[in-house]
Amino acid sequence: MIQPTASFKDNLQLLPSVEGLARIDLTDPAGVIVATIENQPGKQGSLAVYQYLQQCFGILDEQAATYALDLFAEHTADAKTRPGAHPNIDRLLDIIGGAAPLGIQLVAR
Repeated sequence: MIQPTASFKDNLQLLPSVEGLARIDLTDPAGVIVATIENQPGKQGSLAVYQYLQQCFGILDEQAATYALDLFAEHTADAKTRPGAHPNIDRLLDIIGGAAPLGIQLVAR
């Protein structure tokens, strides 16, 4: 696993490309899709982080969520002060706070 830096932009440079992904589906314990992150401008950073979580952890649990907050770097602090502004970070905070782990399904183009 990469060692996160204090800069989200720098961390993104260390993550694998999302070029071949159409989207990521997040599923609840019953396998129901509860959220989708599309491969489109403004969401590609989150897509890269979540793809990397799937590759490293296989599931979005408390350990993966904690690591992801480090990858999001300065955006994590902003998300904590502005709930709703960063829904993909809010989801991580919810899991750390006790929400059920989510499955991470990569959907190719």
